[in-house]
Amino acid sequence: MPQHDLIIFDFDGTLADSFAWFWRVLPDVTAKFNLRPIDPARRDTYREMPARELMTLMGVRWWQAPGIARYARQRMDAEVDTIALFDGVPVMLTQLRTAGLRLAVVSSNSEANVRRILGPSASHFDHFGCGAPVLGKKARTLRALRSIGASPARTLCIGDELRDADVARDVGASFVPVAWGYTLPSAFRAAGLAEPFASPAQIAEYVAGGTQRLPASPAMG
Repeated sequence: MPQHDLIIFDFDGTLADSFAWFWRVLPDVTAKFNLRPIDPARRDTYREMPARELMTLMGVRWWQAPGIARYARQRMDAEVDTIALFDGVPVMLTQLRTAGLRLAVVSSNSEANVRRILGPSASHFDHFGCGAPVLGKKARTLRALRSIGASPARTLCIGDELRDADVARDVGASFVPVAWGYTLPSAFRAAGLAEPFASPAQIAEYVAGGTQRLPASPAMG
């Protein structure tokens, strides 16, 4: 039987394939907010960095973060039809619900965008914790736990960034990353986290089926 009652998903890079969109709009963000340009040739290096470290590298000041988030959401509002769910996500979500699991999404994206991209799959979710600050998803995650009445010990968070792992740890939930998002699997392995899920089908296999998770990767020195 499943080891968890609640699964909390990140959205962009975990359920929705918005990576190409992100890199396409990033030069516009750096120009609009007078940030340091990102070198496209070093993209994989950036994908191993925690979000806070990347923001520091770009020269983002703390007071700019809300404005950057608003601008990004506005851009996605206008371009949301260019973004789709990863292959296999709708089937995976259906399998999790069929297994009796409760589902929530916690995201910096707007609820309108999340629902639009999810389409019919939105009906599988019990809670939408959207519009979270870039580095402030903990409060939305705690709200999801309270709304559903789930125990952190019986909750699994699934995301594609190191900050998602930090939030799960802070609220006392488990965390397993995905291998197909913004952050490279090597960064999760270096942090000693669980081996990333290789596909949405594997999420359904291990989570809904209650199969023993893959072992944690040893931290790399």
